[in-house]
Amino acid sequence: MGALWQSEPTSKEAPPESLEESPLPKSPRQRHLWWRLIWLVLLLSLIALGLAITNEMHTSRMQSRELSQLASTLTYSLQPGPSDAIIYPGDGPFDQRLGYSALGDFLPRLLKRDYVISEQVHFSPALMNYTEHGFFVPYKEKIQTGLSITDCKGDVLYQYHYPQYLYPDFNSIPPVIVNSLLFIENRDLLDPNDPYANPAVDWPRFAKAAYSQVAKYLALPGQSAGGSTLATQLEKYRHSPDGLTVSGSEKIRQMISASVRAYQGGPETLEARQRIVRDYLNSVPLSAVPGHGEVHGMAEGLRVWYGADFAQVNEILASTATDPQSMAARGLALRQVLSLMIAQRRPSHFLSKGRNELAELTDSHIRVLAASNIVDRPLADAALASKATFRDWVAQPTIVPIVTNKGISVARSRLSLALARPLYDLDRLDLSATSTLQSDLQGQVSQYLKDLADPAFAEKVGLFGERLLTPTSTTQVRYSFTLLERTANGSRVRVQTDSTDQPFDINEGSKLELGSTAKLRVLTSYLEIIAELHDKYANTPAADLKKVEVAELDFITRWAIDYLIQNKDRNIEAMLDAALNRKYSASPGEAFFTGGGMHVFNNFRKEDNGRIPTLKDALRESINLPFIRLMRDLVRYSTYQTPGNSVALLRDDAEPRRQEYLARFADKEGTDYLRRFWKKYQRKTSQQRLDTFLDSLRITPIRLAAVHRYLFPEADQATFNAFVQAHLKKDRLDNKRAPSKQDTVTEKRLDDMYYAYGPGKFDLPDQGFVAKVHPLDLWLLGYLLKNPSASFQDAVQASQFERQEVYGWLFKSKHKGARDSRIRTLVEIEAFLDIHRRWKRVGYPFDHLVPSLATAIGSSGDRPAALAELVGIIQNDGIRLPVLRIDTLHFAADTPYETRLAGDPDLGQRVLSVEVARALRGALSQVVDAGTARRVSGSFKLNDGTPMVMGGKTGTGDNRLESWGAGGRLLGSKAINRTATFVFFLGDNHFGTLTAFVPGRAAESFKFTSALPVQVLKGMAPILTPYLQPGSHTLCKAPQVAQK
Repeated sequence: MGALWQSEPTSKEAPPESLEESPLPKSPRQRHLWWRLIWLVLLLSLIALGLAITNEMHTSRMQSRELSQLASTLTYSLQPGPSDAIIYPGDGPFDQRLGYSALGDFLPRLLKRDYVISEQVHFSPALMNYTEHGFFVPYKEKIQTGLSITDCKGDVLYQYHYPQYLYPDFNSIPPVIVNSLLFIENRDLLDPNDPYANPAVDWPRFAKAAYSQVAKYLALPGQSAGGSTLATQLEKYRHSPDGLTVSGSEKIRQMISASVRAYQGGPETLEARQRIVRDYLNSVPLSAVPGHGEVHGMAEGLRVWYGADFAQVNEILASTATDPQSMAARGLALRQVLSLMIAQRRPSHFLSKGRNELAELTDSHIRVLAASNIVDRPLADAALASKATFRDWVAQPTIVPIVTNKGISVARSRLSLALARPLYDLDRLDLSATSTLQSDLQGQVSQYLKDLADPAFAEKVGLFGERLLTPTSTTQVRYSFTLLERTANGSRVRVQTDSTDQPFDINEGSKLELGSTAKLRVLTSYLEIIAELHDKYANTPAADLKKVEVAELDFITRWAIDYLIQNKDRNIEAMLDAALNRKYSASPGEAFFTGGGMHVFNNFRKEDNGRIPTLKDALRESINLPFIRLMRDLVRYSTYQTPGNSVALLRDDAEPRRQEYLARFADKEGTDYLRRFWKKYQRKTSQQRLDTFLDSLRITPIRLAAVHRYLFPEADQATFNAFVQAHLKKDRLDNKRAPSKQDTVTEKRLDDMYYAYGPGKFDLPDQGFVAKVHPLDLWLLGYLLKNPSASFQDAVQASQFERQEVYGWLFKSKHKGARDSRIRTLVEIEAFLDIHRRWKRVGYPFDHLVPSLATAIGSSGDRPAALAELVGIIQNDGIRLPVLRIDTLHFAADTPYETRLAGDPDLGQRVLSVEVARALRGALSQVVDAGTARRVSGSFKLNDGTPMVMGGKTGTGDNRLESWGAGGRLLGSKAINRTATFVFFLGDNHFGTLTAFVPGRAAESFKFTSALPVQVLKGMAPILTPYLQPGSHTLCKAPQVAQK
């Protein structure tokens, strides 16, 4: 026993290593305990997380801290020059309406119009990054915007507020409106116990909306729910494309953008939440109304849809009166407001076809509001008893007339043109502009011009007399006036007005024959050429000048070279003065080949016919024929001096280029005829076109046959027979004549004509000859019958062969003279292209000149404003400055898109030499001192009595539609309009133009000349003189110039 006892300890004492290498397995009870501990920790973590999330959902402390810190980095600043750190917004409805989305289009357009960006916002790097991720830029958005225009002194010229009425702040909203809105849309938005609340998220509502979307995806039963708060609705209809939420990502973008915007002012958001309520009520979209446009906000909604007065509605709803009449008024006001709150969900439906449905929904909401103690029971009963009546837009138009005048129209139309926006859209832009107009002077001049219609006032001004007006004619004359001031970086329009109340502007929007004012343009080109010849030959020795070959008919070059040969003093001023003293005959006894035919011209005064005046005298006394002959010399100069000129074409019938010129003549002539025929057929049906053609046809069986077989080559014999017989009968009845042998067409003859004039028997010229119509008239009618919707350009493109075919005789003619006359026509056209280039450089407003010597006396037309610009160039020693009507533009003030533009200071362009400009200025001064404008001489004086320097040019346009017969015999003359113009410079810095104008057939009875506008300007002296004085208090502010 003892041995056994001894051995047990020995066997139990195993090495420690053995015990460690073979640990005993844990029991199931121990493993279960560990898992319970892990789950407990996880559960506690989830509980803690849930509590944290719940706490955050109730307090928003964490997001208020983080988002406010983020918002504080999203900054921007206005800096000089264009910005390279700015992103314009997308196509959100408000961004489009205010013009922010269009800045990328506006700015390049304005830069092309001689503006430069003087200041623009720069985004911070954080804001750039935030915006590049697609979020909406956070800033306090304006509740009211619109176009604002001030005049050159800073006085308000025009102000459009949109919306016109609104809640300026949260406290101005009646509590019943706020409470009703929150109950319907966002119940806990203004909870004062939650100072850090995120207004972009209503968690219970968001969870319900998320569940409804999942249920919808899984096709589970139940209604879909919206999760939009007022804050996200604002983001949606202001900044999301088309004001819609088209995807879940767009919803997230709205929520994040609204959250960051709410915390811009710091962690506490009550003020921001109140602002959301105000902004929503001021801007909620409420469909659109024909003739009015879009409707935004409660104020405009009440006015447009119900004809209710916004201020009165608010006063009624803020009242506590309980008498029956007051309660009825309060009930109706509440119903109107609630119906608009409900209608915003589907405004185009509820406010149009769904009005009955809207009324039922409004009743339901009133009952729920009453049951929830949002609205007291008596007010609810009054609302339920009321009936909202929609406005009758016919009896009560919604448009509020805009107070405007000619100055406002000029400024708005100029902006509309520059930005390519209609006036409706322009008025709603967030834009402030500075006009160059002096509004007080504009108003005085406008009134003065209107007063001239009063015979008593007109007599006082001195408008009655020979070549002026009579007491019975004053009301039919319209006047337009433009006054510009030359400044360092532009010619600024100070007055632009006329005596009409129409938006059409005679100064800029017209094309008028302004008569002898064109002589100033002719003389300008002439002296410009003299200066060019001086530059070319002044340093050439006389012996070499004698060797210069000059074309026989290039009289200007011949005179210039002879002058330089004969005068050792080759001073440019002396040469220009000598050029002005060249003499031209005033005889009307010569016929001139111009414009493709022979023409004769007359002087205004017959006593001038025998004179040979200098050009200076001819300008001063406005004698026509010297300028006709001078224009002919300009045409010849351009013809002979142009490289590769066409003179050789007239000498040699074998010259290869003759065929090219004849082909071009055929093409041009054919196109001109085609245009004439096109006007006859445009905007008519095919049958009307055929009837129009046949009305001008002298009906015979052969002509009808030729016409029908060309126009309808696939028609059968029966159709052809019916056509010929029907129109023969119609012609007989229309002309009330008895049947004749000519009207009798046998079946055999019809058969013969059907085949004789069928397709392929004659070419187009011969077919036209048989029908006795212009072949291109016949071709065009056939083309339009096959292509009734074709444009004129389509017809020109399609008739290339036919236009050459019709003039095939020109290439085959044995008579060189016939070809020469056509070539001379084209040579003259080419010369006028060169003359037009010169005119265009000094401000001529149109893209072509009439290629006729009559252009020298106004036949190509002009604009008063363009003539004034030419005088401004002359006054400014030959430098053309931009004509400014808008000085500065300020887009999106106090926003992340703020941009300022001003005139470019470096845009003056020399277009005439100093010497030419001064020579012209001297010639114009003589017109006022001793010529056709002498009645205004001395009328404008400085304060010390010194007469102001003045010059100008007069012109009278008696514009008529005339028809001529063989041999140049005048068959008829009908007045189109009558104009008389005086373009002038006045003092050192002012220039302008005044035009008297009678439109239409009434012009037939008027005989006034340019003496009329000169006298009108003289009568204006008391008005204008104070504004022309140096240092006057009436002067404009110094213009803002962009720094470079």
